[in-house]
Amino acid sequence: MDVIEKALQIAGRAHQHQFRKGTDIPYITHPVAVGMLLLKAGYRDEVVAAGILHDTVEDTDLTIGDIRREFGQVIAEIVAGCSEPEKTLSWEDRKEHTIEFLKTASEDICAVACADKLHNIRSIIDDYAKNGEAVWDRFNRGKNDQRWYYTSLAASLRSSGSFPLVEELEKEVKRLFN
Repeated sequence: MDVIEKALQIAGRAHQHQFRKGTDIPYITHPVAVGMLLLKAGYRDEVVAAGILHDTVEDTDLTIGDIRREFGQVIAEIVAGCSEPEKTLSWEDRKEHTIEFLKTASEDICAVACADKLHNIRSIIDDYAKNGEAVWDRFNRGKNDQRWYYTSLAASLRSSGSFPLVEELEKEVKRLFN
C-alpha cells in the first residue's frame, strides 16, 4: 500500500469522531488539507504522509512508537517534531517552545509545521469572514495572542530557511491581522 494512502487510513481512524474547534467540520479535513498543501508544493511522499499524520500523536491515542512501527523512523521524526511538548505546560510555554524549536528544525519538520499553520490561518480567515470578531471566542487565547503566535511562527520559519509555503503563510498572517 502507498504510504500516503496508509497515512490517510490511519489518520482517518485515529481522528474519527473529532471535529475542528468550534465547528461541526470533521477534524480529518485538516490533516488531509495539510497533506494536500505539501503534495502541491512538491514534497516527497514521506513528508506528505507526515503532514497527514501530524496531529495523531498530539490529539489521539496513537504514540510515536505506533507511527514508527507503521511508517518508519523518518516519518516518526517529522511527526514528533510537529507535536507540542507536554500538554501540562501553559499555552505560552508550549507556543514559545514551538517558535524556538522551528528556528533550527529540519526542512521536513518546518514544511509540515508551515503547512499546518497555513491551513489553520486560512480556516480562521474563512471563519472570520462569516463570523467576524466572534471567531476569536473559540480559542484559548484571543486575537492579540493569536497575532503574536502566528507572526512569531512565520518569522521563525523564515529564519530557518526558505521553502515554498513560508511566503504563503506570511501573506495570510498579514491578511488576517492587518
